[in-house]
Amino acid sequence: MSERTGWQKIARRIRVPLGFVFAGVFLWMAHPTWKTMLVSLILVVPGVWLRAYAAGYVRKNAELTRTGPYAYTRNPLYLGSTMIAFGFALAAGSLVVFVALAVMFAAIYLPTIRSEELYLREHFAGFDEYAEKVPRLLPRLTAAEFPANENASGGRFSADQWRHHREYNALMGAGAIYLALAVRLYLQHH
Repeated sequence: MSERTGWQKIARRIRVPLGFVFAGVFLWMAHPTWKTMLVSLILVVPGVWLRAYAAGYVRKNAELTRTGPYAYTRNPLYLGSTMIAFGFALAAGSLVVFVALAVMFAAIYLPTIRSEELYLREHFAGFDEYAEKVPRLLPRLTAAEFPANENASGGRFSADQWRHHREYNALMGAGAIYLALAVRLYLQHH
């Protein structure tokens, strides 16, 4: 068994609170335009969709999910979050925000992903086979094949799981950030 590093433990604990702090700094440093906000939708919309889609498949700590988006990437929730975050970095129109976000992702999310993989490897016998077929973050072009009946969901999307994981919060959060950017933009011009 591999041990989690001290930083991996810390990164897992601070990632959500740090996200809220970063959102505040982001709004303070943002220089949005209507154009940057519109372009950002190219990443934000699919990112929100991916998080919602992945949440309807995963049964955290109960099974190794390998169907749906998990057949393309081992971390579709983090991939969705990354798309959303970099989409908002585009909306902000600030290179400083973009670089800060990249550094934060590398420092917080990569160790968190590794820590979670240690947990999955320790608790689910099929994780190594899964990890050989499915990349950590950037998705495959075609789905890796695994028996759907090995998942409690039968390998299908579950709206109940989506609600259980409260992924509607990602949509509401994205809407709130766009609203805050629009208000900031409006106030800058009036």
